[in-house]
Amino acid sequence: MILRCTGWLLLAALCLSPALANDVLISESEQQPVTQIPFLEGAVTIDGNLNEPQWQQARAISLDYVTRPYNNTKPPVSTQVKLFEDGETLHVAFIAEDPDPEQIRAFFRDRDKVWSDDLVGIKLDTFNNGRLAYQFFINPLGVQADAIQNEMTGNESDSWNAIWESAGVINDNGYIVEVAIPLRIMNFEEGERTKLWGAEFIRFYPREERLRIANIPWDRNDACTLCQLGDVKGFEQATQGKNLALVPTLVLGKGRSRDPFSSNEWDDIEVVEPGLDVKWGITPEMSLQATLNPDFSQVEADDAQVNINNTFALFFDERRPFFVENADYFSSNQRLVYTRNIGSPDYGLKLTGQKERHTFGVFMADDANTTFIVPGNLGSGIAVLEDESLNGALRYRFDYDNDLSIGSVTTFRQAGDYHNFVNGLDVKYRLTQQDTLRAQYVVSNTQYPENLYTNFCGNDCSEADDLSETAIRTRQTEAFSGTAWRVNYRHEEQDWFFRADRYENDAGFRADLGFETKADYNKTVVGGGYFWWNENSWWNRIRLNGDWDLTHNDNGEVLERELEAYVSIRGMWQSFLELGTVRRERVGLRHDPSTLAVTGNTDRFDEQSVSVYAETRPNPTLFVSTFVRKGDQIDFANNRLGKQLFVESMVDVNLGKHTQLRFTQLYSNLDVASASLFTARISDLRLTYQLDARQFVRLIGIYNNTHRNQDNYQFDVKPVTRTLGGQLLYSYKLNPLTRFFVGVSSAAIEENPLTGLTTTNKSVFMKFSYAWLY
Repeated sequence: MILRCTGWLLLAALCLSPALANDVLISESEQQPVTQIPFLEGAVTIDGNLNEPQWQQARAISLDYVTRPYNNTKPPVSTQVKLFEDGETLHVAFIAEDPDPEQIRAFFRDRDKVWSDDLVGIKLDTFNNGRLAYQFFINPLGVQADAIQNEMTGNESDSWNAIWESAGVINDNGYIVEVAIPLRIMNFEEGERTKLWGAEFIRFYPREERLRIANIPWDRNDACTLCQLGDVKGFEQATQGKNLALVPTLVLGKGRSRDPFSSNEWDDIEVVEPGLDVKWGITPEMSLQATLNPDFSQVEADDAQVNINNTFALFFDERRPFFVENADYFSSNQRLVYTRNIGSPDYGLKLTGQKERHTFGVFMADDANTTFIVPGNLGSGIAVLEDESLNGALRYRFDYDNDLSIGSVTTFRQAGDYHNFVNGLDVKYRLTQQDTLRAQYVVSNTQYPENLYTNFCGNDCSEADDLSETAIRTRQTEAFSGTAWRVNYRHEEQDWFFRADRYENDAGFRADLGFETKADYNKTVVGGGYFWWNENSWWNRIRLNGDWDLTHNDNGEVLERELEAYVSIRGMWQSFLELGTVRRERVGLRHDPSTLAVTGNTDRFDEQSVSVYAETRPNPTLFVSTFVRKGDQIDFANNRLGKQLFVESMVDVNLGKHTQLRFTQLYSNLDVASASLFTARISDLRLTYQLDARQFVRLIGIYNNTHRNQDNYQFDVKPVTRTLGGQLLYSYKLNPLTRFFVGVSSAAIEENPLTGLTTTNKSVFMKFSYAWLY
């Protein structure tokens, strides 16, 4: 059935390839000099000393351009890069001079946590098509950070983790970093011939300003950053070997949980779960991943978010390795693949690859139950089915040339009498260096369980007052279909930019494997901005930007009009300040919840607010940021206008080379009718002691305290809700696949009728994984 749904999409895309098979992608960086990487054999020890003879024969280049915040100016420090390859590994060394080595910012941190340090690194576009690049960065102590840059979506993600070697040494002249990147961790074109890759070598030099220093200049009038990479030539004998990783895992745990509102009886839980992860580089261009009985329960806690007076679901990043690996292969204009919807799989399979101009990704996983978002235009709901589900996605992209890409996407979820099938086509067309057009058209077919809607009613679904938007949208007796489309246009130059967007999700559209919270929702956005640049002053960039948008439903009823404007400035002490103002007219709740009508069934509210965001890193020890918003805000619980003060502040302190203290405080207060409605505070404290680059001890405490004024609510509420969660964790990580951690965690709640914080669960856990590499 799924194949019938997707066949015409794949045929439409694939049939283009024969006619275009003889076309050749043209490198847009061909005006840059090509760097020949020498082939040198012999053992090399990665220790930061560079005393092997290969380094005397390696190709040397220098980093001569400050590309940010300045426009290709001469750097204040000298940086030399040496590189060679041996058919299996790319070896790179950075010799980073510094006139005052005591000012070097380098701390022992977990991988991917060093982005504010002094860094050196390399970007590699192994297909040299300006679509995707691997990033490898290292601080002066050898701590690694790796990421994927996706030009198709404009996003970067450091969730990708690979196994590679690095070492750093700080000396009297600056520091030296030595890197060995196995070619097998990347996808690239197969064949015994010289390969031409895109590459950029980079140094981040954070002092009063954070300078980005590179080996190639950066054209700010070219909106495509990866198209500007320089060319490196070599890798004629590049091989991947077997490139097979077998990673057995073992999870042990013991815990207790209870519901203090119904019973104080503890339920004991013991866990002994073996598992297996497999990663196989079938060819240099294609990778297969499999996971059996994975345990995803013990990962770092999500960042705190205020979840009060919100009508739409909150977004949380994916952190689980199986889903994060090569996730960019499934990206498109809409968020149609959001794998946190898959909560508890027993197995998963993923195949990704790129062959010439064809890029594809396929994954499939089961789930012990089925969770999905039910979208709407004034709010969304979360549906949970007890049935086990089968979930999957298929993504294909054909790159006609460096400017035009055409893709298709398919997702499916099926559980009992429920299903959701999604099929779409998308295109990205780079009209000029400054102009980019993206478009996507998607269709869906969905079948809900017959009585699903009863989960979203009040006491009685037959009573009009007990219905809700989510109940109405899930009250479907037969399968139904819907469509969604969006068009995005961007014009970007050095001094100004312009954008125009159109989004339409009709009432029947569902993307249950994705994160689409809105349906029956159509939006037009027009905006732009202007930049002022400066050098050798206390500020280096000023930006003025804003946009206007209009939103209505399928019947043409206006849901929201909004006008917003911002001015920001970047300056000394790595500081950033932004002032903003928003004026918005939007509708509140429906008076009659038994109908989806808006006109005559809602009140319109005028909201005006101002905001300020400021951050600074005045020295290596301290980072401070604060966001404040004050103004009008709809009270969605009681359908009236109130006054809100929202504050989010963070302090990050480095206590020496090994210890980091991060404290985040969120505060939200809403006053209605000259009296407080609620006050919510969330405190998030994270203390980490990093013994070295491989192991740390971390303590996390998250406290949520919400007070509600019963006298100002139109229905009964619980006046106080407090929750407290904590975790103590020790982690040893030899590499991203071989690791051991052990920890304890607990959680407590206080809410009427409880008179104090009462423990609801507590656990001790251990996980071990070891990678056998072949």
